[in-house]
Amino acid sequence: MALIEADRAKLRALDAELLALDRRLWVPLPGPQQEAYDSPADELFFGGAAGPGKTQLLLGLAYTRHHRAIVFRREYSQLREIIEQSSQMIGRNGSYNTQDHIWRLKDGRRIEFGSVPHEWDVRKYQGRPHDLIGFDELPEFTHDQYRFLLGWNRTDDPGQRCRVVAAGNPPTTAEGRWVLEAWAPWLDPQFPFPAKPGELRWYTTLGGKTQWLEHGKPFRHDGESIRPRSRTFIPARLSDNPILAATGYEATLQAMPEPLRSILLYGDFRAVMEDDPWQVIPMAWVEAAQARWTAGPPAGTRLDAIGVDVARGGPAQTVIAKRYGTWFAPLIKVSGRKTTDGPSVASLVYQEYVPGCAINIDIGATAGGGAYESLRFYRDIVDPINPINNAQSVDMRDRSGKYRLVNVRAASYWKLRECLDPVHGENLGLPPDSELLADLCAPRYKLTAAGIQLEAKEEIVQRLGRSPDAADAVVLCNWWRGGPLTPHAFSGQAMMSFGRK
Repeated sequence: MALIEADRAKLRALDAELLALDRRLWVPLPGPQQEAYDSPADELFFGGAAGPGKTQLLLGLAYTRHHRAIVFRREYSQLREIIEQSSQMIGRNGSYNTQDHIWRLKDGRRIEFGSVPHEWDVRKYQGRPHDLIGFDELPEFTHDQYRFLLGWNRTDDPGQRCRVVAAGNPPTTAEGRWVLEAWAPWLDPQFPFPAKPGELRWYTTLGGKTQWLEHGKPFRHDGESIRPRSRTFIPARLSDNPILAATGYEATLQAMPEPLRSILLYGDFRAVMEDDPWQVIPMAWVEAAQARWTAGPPAGTRLDAIGVDVARGGPAQTVIAKRYGTWFAPLIKVSGRKTTDGPSVASLVYQEYVPGCAINIDIGATAGGGAYESLRFYRDIVDPINPINNAQSVDMRDRSGKYRLVNVRAASYWKLRECLDPVHGENLGLPPDSELLADLCAPRYKLTAAGIQLEAKEEIVQRLGRSPDAADAVVLCNWWRGGPLTPHAFSGQAMMSFGRK
């Protein structure tokens, strides 16, 4: 019996040696990948260009340095290649559950794969701690998704380090622009105190805004002890991965058209992001309006209009936009879970109302209709209250007079487009809100026999990952101001006067 136990002990020891050998099979490449592997940053953004081993870094960290790890892609179908690579890396050292999408390693550690195609999908991971959270192709995620998932980067093991590692190329759409702001010290050439690659910078969030700090020491703010987090960015290119570079992949990247060539070959974050050819509002126009924005409205202006996009319950937001002349105030955003009925929305709007301004509220959804009816209880004080039905047909054309606009939704978005036009527009000032930028640049249009028509909102939600509530509120606010909507407001005869309202 003693011999049997001794043999079993030897087998366990041998298995442990083989297990340790397996874990040593993956080592980071010398250079940027090694630097990223060893970086002490709480949050690391790695890559920029295509091919330096971004995915391998995420998997290698999960496999060799962490106890509970999760790697995200925006869509689950995008994880197939990552799962294949993980299988080559882990081999017999663990078993993969295709239903749970989890590797269970022989030493008890776990590597999970997750996806969050829609904004609200993050709640599937609520309360599930991971000491490593990895994001593959970070610009494909929204800022809200990133921030929410960070809340579960924790462990109850005092000896286990927690970190967030994101990999990706420069954003190619407005939806990913938030990454440039989140890593501004490294990626924004206009940042006042630029950071070097790999250099640590500390930040925290105060009053809903990111504050960059000189050090990582805890400090007191409004009676609360604040512990800053550290971020860094480590750039890498295909040339930093000699294994892939030897396959001739560089020629593929060199053959790509601009700006993809600069983005993928060099990781150039300054490369111009191209708008979709059917995008309603060009991104440059929105950026210019946000650059014109000031901390307060111009002297002598008054509140002209309030736009209200209503969410009753669920993951969407109730958003209130306010316009003072050409200046838009910072958006008021309230979780749909806090606006569960009409009276709760009406109360929010009433708090912002100033006599004489127009209140434009979307009544196309049940939630909006209920809020409109609730606002009518204030009609002796609050007037006018304009119910906006986006599906209502209109007899209106664009500024050129060539194209008809098929309904209120198309006309209201097109009106904002024309107000933002750098040549013929109104020099609007929009708040520097990354969510608003992405929302306004998301809708696309098509030319039909009936005229200009916007794509279905469901298509925008599918691409953006959320409802464009911020954009809808601003569009409603801009649609009509300073009085009640009149029966002839949507006729072609009223087009010129409408443009000045």
